Amino acid sequence: MDKFTNSIDKRVSQKRGFALLLTLSILSIIISLSVILVNYLSTVTKTTISTKAIIQGDILYKDIQDILDRSKSHKSTLYKNLYLMTLPYALDDNRYGIYLNCKPLANGININWLAYNGDKRLQKRFNLAQKVLSDILQIYNVSNPSRLEDLIYTNIRLGVGDRKKREILNISKFEEILFQYILKEDDKSVLKIPWDRYFVFNHVFNDMDKNMIDGNYLSAELISILFDMDIALVKESWFVGETTLKSFLSENDIEYNMDLFSSKFYIYTQCEVSYTYMGDMFKFTFKDIEDEVREFEFYGKK
Repeated sequence: MDKFTNSIDKRVSQKRGFALLLTLSILSIIISLSVILVNYLSTVTKTTISTKAIIQGDILYKDIQDILDRSKSHKSTLYKNLYLMTLPYALDDNRYGIYLNCKPLANGININWLAYNGDKRLQKRFNLAQKVLSDILQIYNVSNPSRLEDLIYTNIRLGVGDRKKREILNISKFEEILFQYILKEDDKSVLKIPWDRYFVFNHVFNDMDKNMIDGNYLSAELISILFDMDIALVKESWFVGETTLKSFLSENDIEYNMDLFSSKFYIYTQCEVSYTYMGDMFKFTFKDIEDEVREFEFYGKK
């Protein structure tokens, strides 16, 4: 285990403030995850690649799920660290390796909030999403903003009465809308927009308390639009995951209603596990939403 522990220490030393976050409890969880990854490497055998790779991935997912389910009281600190680092392991000959990476899922404006227009109870969310969208289309000189907005609106419906809910739940679905716009307008400016720096594509919960923004992990680009700040100034003083949004706004003398931003660490996370099997790299993802690890998805060979 020494060489793996040394590898962890080297990665950790490169991250600002990481040592301050590591408690003995969190370290033990990370070590437990590390043991699973190392044990995986030692048990890989050369059998049928595709079938066995799926089985190995499922076993690995179940083991990680078990650890996370038993670590609920430490999850906020654990994910704060995993957002800033990747847990990488590889054998000396580079034949086998495994990598665990996690990222926040609510670190932007939910594109599906654009369906809230006209709902007084939810108008704040719509107004925020509409402001961000309008500002982006202007910044990037989109030739027909109204046409693109209409296309987006027609693909989002949150359901009223017997109407079925329709949401944009991934960037691929959103890109289909962009290509519809390009075909109609012959305007490729929309492809230059880093949409995932501004929007997230998440399910909308019926309980509005669950539809929050994880403000401490916003991009500099989104902060610039939300609070009408110069992007250069934001990039100079904003450090994702290390600066809190509340303190950042206070330091810049900005008053803002924080109702839509989570007041505590928001557990809405996606993790990706990449692993080699018989010389090929495979991947699966899972989500941790409000302390429930779920939505395992196997992607096959990368």
